[in-house]
Amino acid sequence: MLEWVKALHVISVIAWMAGMLYLPRLFVYHADAETGSVQSETFKIMERRLYRAIMTPAMIATWLFGLWLLHLYGNGIFAMGWIWLKLVFVLALSGFHGFLGKSMKLFARDENQRPSKFFRAINEIPTVIMIVIVIAVIVKPF
Repeated sequence: MLEWVKALHVISVIAWMAGMLYLPRLFVYHADAETGSVQSETFKIMERRLYRAIMTPAMIATWLFGLWLLHLYGNGIFAMGWIWLKLVFVLALSGFHGFLGKSMKLFARDENQRPSKFFRAINEIPTVIMIVIVIAVIVKPF
């Protein structure tokens, strides 16, 4: 059972991360598109579908399988420092997910005020978070 839950957790994390890496990139190009243009309207559809059909269900699955893993491992896992580091960074990633959702809504209403350079810069945030989580889980530095 444990191996199946781990596998499903990793699968959902991969799907979530794919969206977390791609949506800010869409925002980079959307920020440069002229408001009301066909290109802008196409980005709105792409962003909405990515966020609602892939990212959010994958995030929910990640959390559910992760919580299930915590249950399967038992309370002893909380004595290890690496799990706390992972949980803090998963919360940060979830917060970033919410920020992307808010940004998507601003684009949908043609109210985005941020330049493409901003979205290009924040595109690195999920990568850094992912690196910390993977190192915490695999290396277990403490």
